[in-house]
Amino acid sequence: MVFLQLQANAASGMAVHDDCKLKFLELKAKRTYRFIVYKIEEKQKQVIVEKLGEPAESYEDFSASLPADECRYCVYDFDFVTAENCQKSKIFFIAWSPDTARVRSKMIYASSKDRFKRELDGIQVELQATDPTEMGLDVIKSRAC
Repeated sequence: MVFLQLQANAASGMAVHDDCKLKFLELKAKRTYRFIVYKIEEKQKQVIVEKLGEPAESYEDFSASLPADECRYCVYDFDFVTAENCQKSKIFFIAWSPDTARVRSKMIYASSKDRFKRELDGIQVELQATDPTEMGLDVIKSRAC
């Protein structure tokens, strides 16, 4: 019984392309990007970088870059001003899993999420979203403070 469980866990894990970690470190340390969208390549069984958002891009640009019917992992560097008028930023990890995505895709993303997230050291807030309202700018602002 234990053997079968180990096999299932190993099967659900995806490899993480080195670029995923490197680009995340650039976002975190150098603020080179506003956001990163990651995609699982099912045939190659690995997570890859799909899109990099330039620092000047807005939250609307970020949310528009997510496909309406496919799952993705995303990292967003959110800048905000506190009630004390201090400039701050928080790094969000968003698991985008729209209701219209294929069931197989949702299962693969869900089972690989924790392992992938562990590769990205410095995530401060995590969100799970199945439609755009669950990751709207108002939600991001409320979770940042």
